[in-house]
Amino acid sequence: MDGRFNTIAGWVLGSGIVLLGATLVTGELFKSERPEVMGYPIPGVQEEGAEGGGAAAEAPIAHYLQTADAARGEAIFHRCQSCHNADNGGANGLGPNLWGTAGAPIAHRTDFSYSDGLKNHGGTWDWESLSAWLHSPSRFSQGTKMTFAGLSDPQDRADVLLFLNQHGGTLTIPPPPAEGAAPAGGNAAGGNAAGGNEAGANASAANAAAPAANAAGH
Repeated sequence: MDGRFNTIAGWVLGSGIVLLGATLVTGELFKSERPEVMGYPIPGVQEEGAEGGGAAAEAPIAHYLQTADAARGEAIFHRCQSCHNADNGGANGLGPNLWGTAGAPIAHRTDFSYSDGLKNHGGTWDWESLSAWLHSPSRFSQGTKMTFAGLSDPQDRADVLLFLNQHGGTLTIPPPPAEGAAPAGGNAAGGNAAGGNEAGANASAANAAAPAANAAGH
């Protein structure tokens, strides 16, 4: 009886030792470190507060307008169509109709109820204010009703602005900025924005022929 008990106890002890060893080996093989940054980035959507520190200053929006493409801008604008349209005579949605916005006073539509921040902002929707609005609506106008996070890529913004400027707008493509020009104010407080590879003179000509409309926010 004692011999059988000793045998069983030995097997149990041996199994425990093997199990412990296997656990330690498995832990070493599959050990992982906690990532420095949690979550997954979403292309084209800017993270709140992501601009400080070591981020390189972007060029003025005029730089990106030289190679702006209205077809790309139209594709990006599809993200905005749940709230906006840019059709001549189109109805307002959750956001205002954007026909004729580029070059117009901020909060210019009398048939839309803008947030107080935009109504009291003043100024016009020029390239810089539109870019600032598209970059971060909430920073441009605190308390805005527009929930769109913004477009962090300045080329995307330029593409959308060119597309909108071809829908009733009055802006013309500015000349390229001089070398060493001050960084764009797209990160600063500004206005709200909705959210063809025409380079240089071709872009200017196309823009002059077809007036553009840019998006004013909510």
